[in-house]
Amino acid sequence: MITVEEARAALLGEVQVLPSERLTFPEANLRYSAKAIRAAHDHPLFDQSAVDGYAFAWDPTLDAWEVVGEVAAGRTLRNSLAPGECARIFTGGMIPPGADTVVMQEKVVRTGYRMSHTDVRLRQGANVRKRGEQVRAGETILAAGEYLSPQAVGLLRSVGVEHVLVHTRPRIGIVVTGSEFTSGPDPAPGRIFSSNGEMLLACLRQEGMEGTLLYAPDDEDALKATLHKAMQQNELVITTGGVSVGDLDLVRPTLELLGTRTVFHKVAQKPGKPMLLGRWGDTLVLGLPGNPRAVLVLFWMYVLPAIRAMQGAARSELGNEPLPLGHALEVKGGRAEFRAARVQGGHVSLLEDQGSHMLASFLKADAVAYLPREQSSFARGDVVQVYYLPR
Repeated sequence: MITVEEARAALLGEVQVLPSERLTFPEANLRYSAKAIRAAHDHPLFDQSAVDGYAFAWDPTLDAWEVVGEVAAGRTLRNSLAPGECARIFTGGMIPPGADTVVMQEKVVRTGYRMSHTDVRLRQGANVRKRGEQVRAGETILAAGEYLSPQAVGLLRSVGVEHVLVHTRPRIGIVVTGSEFTSGPDPAPGRIFSSNGEMLLACLRQEGMEGTLLYAPDDEDALKATLHKAMQQNELVITTGGVSVGDLDLVRPTLELLGTRTVFHKVAQKPGKPMLLGRWGDTLVLGLPGNPRAVLVLFWMYVLPAIRAMQGAARSELGNEPLPLGHALEVKGGRAEFRAARVQGGHVSLLEDQGSHMLASFLKADAVAYLPREQSSFARGDVVQVYYLPR
């Protein structure tokens, strides 16, 4: 049985980065850049007003200016301002030639076409956004492997970027195994409601992706056909259930019958000990246990990093940092543990420990705390690695 660290390294070692494609927005939103993206233009594009007010050339000897025009956003003043002249200007308006300062309209006294102001703190260059003060044309906005987040997309569009080279998204198949599931409002005796498939689809949707959901009963021929179909059609297949060593745990032998190479099976971790990783041609297969808590934790800690790495992400793990525990803790040891946690005041507190079939504590969690297998006793203030849940 391998360690968590060995399993993570083996998984990322099997990941194949998908090809790239050139897309416009919004199709490129929430993808990962395949190469560095540079600004096509300066930002701001020109000197512009940061406020509604009046633009003029700074001159401490003057106490009034003649209003000779008006500049709204998207418009320009036809002529340059001469000394002693000013123009009414609105936020985002282009600073007219001959002006270098803007006074806010709240500090202005205007009589007819004459303007004076009462801003004793006003200085030359005030309230002017200078051309290129945020980004210069040719400057790198995003490095290769960076995420095209909403804020990144906003900045890219602000500097005139229209096309970006991004990695394609993997096609993902989810195979829920087992004959115990029921449908309808009232379960039959011995049956349970299926949750893993829909939960994994929700996890993918949170990442801006979709998946194909398939079900396979505890039948060798049906499972074989379903797995074969899923692996033919997807770059990543996630299975739930059937990966342990019981008589009805058919996933590993069926995968191997189909020619899948088993990279590893069983990891010294809780939850999720029976996890399996396999490769079938260019398709990666991650076999997860059937218990929902294990499925959710393993998605965050393994599946999600793999999905991001397939898209060339520079950083594929959940955001994480070491934090001190807010309380003492004793665990059994022997296996690493992933525990539901909350971060408050710079400390992490573990929530009620629950069985691998239970999800309730994760409704209150904002993080997963990782407890290494080598340590079973933790004092208040001991540092553990904390992974922040996607929101």
